[in-house]
Amino acid sequence: MSIGSINNHNSNCLGVVLAGGLSSRMGENKADLMRNDTKMLDFSKQLLHDIGLSKVVVSGGFQQVNNPQRVADIIEKAGPVGGIYSVIKTHQPHAILVLPVDLPLMTSQALAKLKHVGEISAKACFYQDHNIPLYLPVNAFVELFLQNTFQGDNFTLSGRGPSIRALLKQVPHQAITSENNQVLFNTNTPEQWQQAQQKFKKQAVEKQTKLGSL
Repeated sequence: MSIGSINNHNSNCLGVVLAGGLSSRMGENKADLMRNDTKMLDFSKQLLHDIGLSKVVVSGGFQQVNNPQRVADIIEKAGPVGGIYSVIKTHQPHAILVLPVDLPLMTSQALAKLKHVGEISAKACFYQDHNIPLYLPVNAFVELFLQNTFQGDNFTLSGRGPSIRALLKQVPHQAITSENNQVLFNTNTPEQWQQAQQKFKKQAVEKQTKLGSL
């Protein structure tokens, strides 16, 4: 069976949280950072559930017996594309919506837009100047790229896999404009995380004030 095969049970879009990075610049696991009272991993999963994705998995780390939603990397140190390959090979979805775990200002509306445009166009869809988050149909183009990259003797462990950009160059894709670039602010360092904290705490106060005035 090929890695992109579709059956009646997994033909819907699969939500994927990329959480397999080393977080070396952050100095601690980005998935465990607290966004208000919620871990970033849980926040990211909830965003994907909020747009109607019934199944969400986490890419990266070790397979856990009591957590079948976590997909371990089949090939170590292969980067985000390696994580995508592992998810597709494990779950064989028709399409995936990929969200990195380090976007604390992301919204469900922004993700829903990607999914909608991607489904209508039947193309990979992402925001301009940001290759992820990414809606990715698992079509013949994606399948061929992943097979050529990771299967057989084609892939050598060099400490990193191909980039998302390299994948997108080989598949039909569409870049769309974000109505709010703030949602794409990613946090790789403690300084960036502090900036994000100030922003989402301010948002929480504004939301509470608005609710109180109703």
